[in-house]
Amino acid sequence: MLPLRSSRRQVLSATAALAILLPTLLPSAATAKDAERIVAIGGTVTEIIYALGEGDRVVAVDTTSLYPPEATSKPNIGYVRQISAEGVLSQKPDLIIAESGAGPVDSVNILKASGLNFVSIPSPPETAAIPAKIRAVGQAIGRAEKAEELAKTVEASIKAIEETVTAATGPKKKVLFALSLANGRVMAAGSQSSADAMIRLAGGENAVSSVTGYKPLTDEAVIAAAPDVVLVMSGGAQHLTAEQAFALPALAATPAGRTKAFLTMDGLYLLGLGPRAADAARDLNGMLYPEGQ
Repeated sequence: MLPLRSSRRQVLSATAALAILLPTLLPSAATAKDAERIVAIGGTVTEIIYALGEGDRVVAVDTTSLYPPEATSKPNIGYVRQISAEGVLSQKPDLIIAESGAGPVDSVNILKASGLNFVSIPSPPETAAIPAKIRAVGQAIGRAEKAEELAKTVEASIKAIEETVTAATGPKKKVLFALSLANGRVMAAGSQSSADAMIRLAGGENAVSSVTGYKPLTDEAVIAAAPDVVLVMSGGAQHLTAEQAFALPALAATPAGRTKAFLTMDGLYLLGLGPRAADAARDLNGMLYPEGQ
């Protein structure tokens, strides 16, 4: 894990940027409280709204909004990065809340130009920025007090797992998060990604932290990374199996390949950087170090 002091510097920067953006992004408090038809775009945004007890106000969600389960019963407006502006507008929303990165740009521009309240929630790939994200969603829907309570609870949970990991005395396992396989290459998560943030929070070491974001790796890079464990998302169209992963000669030649160390976790739970992040990190820590660290 990065030193806590370094992590805090990164989060302070992200939080400062969020504070600058919010006044221009958020509707007035009165408008936010009156919003009765919310379209939530992004699984973490949806999860936060439900965690604040406001799920009844959500009239439509995107395909990544899989938690809580009742959110999946709402009308669906498409994948977070491929939303249909017409689909959103057909729900007659009075407030649209989207994670940063929602798209395509043309659809987002149409929604912004529609005159409806459109709020974009910045999502820095750092676990310590989660409380600020919760507060931003809370302000957007007029539930700032509830959001403050939730943010403090989540902040305390994150601090607790950080302290547990810091106190561990054993060696850290090198984890390779594999998003998918394409043309025989592993699409892996480097630094400045949600997977990297969660691996560090769980007490692991990102095997490919030398790269930034999600990048395809050459066979030589996979072998040089020498991961102890391969971690993937469970379910979904890009679900990667252990058989597929270790059929690659480069992965088979790594410590993970020799021991068949392969872990799967729900994608939103692991990568959403939402209210359940500390729980996900504890679960991942337990899987990485079943006998303790």
